Amino acid sequence: MAKYRAHLPQIDGGFYASDGGMETTFIFHDGMELPHFASFVMVDDEEGRDRLLVYYRRYLDIARKHRTGFILDTPTWRANADWGAKLGYDAEGLHRVNLAAIDLLLPLRDKYEEPGRPIVISGAIGPRGDGYKAGNMNAAEAEDYHGAQIRSFATSEADMVAAYTLTNIDEAIGVARAAAANHMPCAISFTVETDGRLVTGRSLQDAIETTDAATGGSPAYYMINCAHPTHFAGALAANSGWTRRIGGLRANASRMSHAELDESETLDAGDPSDLGERYRVLLRGMPEIRIVGGCCGTDHRHVAAICEACVPAAA
Repeated sequence: MAKYRAHLPQIDGGFYASDGGMETTFIFHDGMELPHFASFVMVDDEEGRDRLLVYYRRYLDIARKHRTGFILDTPTWRANADWGAKLGYDAEGLHRVNLAAIDLLLPLRDKYEEPGRPIVISGAIGPRGDGYKAGNMNAAEAEDYHGAQIRSFATSEADMVAAYTLTNIDEAIGVARAAAANHMPCAISFTVETDGRLVTGRSLQDAIETTDAATGGSPAYYMINCAHPTHFAGALAANSGWTRRIGGLRANASRMSHAELDESETLDAGDPSDLGERYRVLLRGMPEIRIVGGCCGTDHRHVAAICEACVPAAA
């Protein structure tokens, strides 16, 4: 029985941390090889599961120190049909690994959750294609495609699903519709280019308002991930209806564009303290943002700096 599926506690306010750039941490800090940038394969062997648990505990310790809640996302951003096929996973294998990813996280919640500081188990979903390029599915195709992974999470103890690094509004609509059809709360997270717009050229405002209009406002909230705050801060309009739908940020450490990051063979970890300060400024004008974490290039140092900068302001 999912603990928070009937009502997500982060909707009621409070402050929630999440993790950082999982794949960039394992590749650049731990020297691992992750084929096709897929961390879900780690769930399938004992060493991989142990590494994932060490990774998650580091962030949960930060949340405990700062007395925040936590959004605990599975390592399943690539666990869909197209990427799974490249890695030798058929539909049955993907269903199994998505369920196993949820099961991996449940004991962590049992250990770390404390009264007043909920830990929400979230099934992570990624785009069908590359997170830096525009997809070409229409909404109906996206609903059918992502429905498989969402149905897996719906049969588990996941509290919600969260779709990250989406570049295409139709794909976001499809995910939201599939989640609603399976009675799963969902968060939709868009990524933007250095001009604050989706790679398709459409604005964040357009993305959020169009998705809400097409789904009856079914997403629990929206997020922004995989972009540096300097890329999107200027595109946000505080106190407007659409920005009040943004409930979380998971920014990149680097100011580089997606194209530059794609070509880089080294990790640009940026400045954790500066990133924390940029979050603090954003949250000061957007109190609806209650979930903070990182994306590419970030690690526990960045999330710790974000919490140091933001938790007092949010308290």
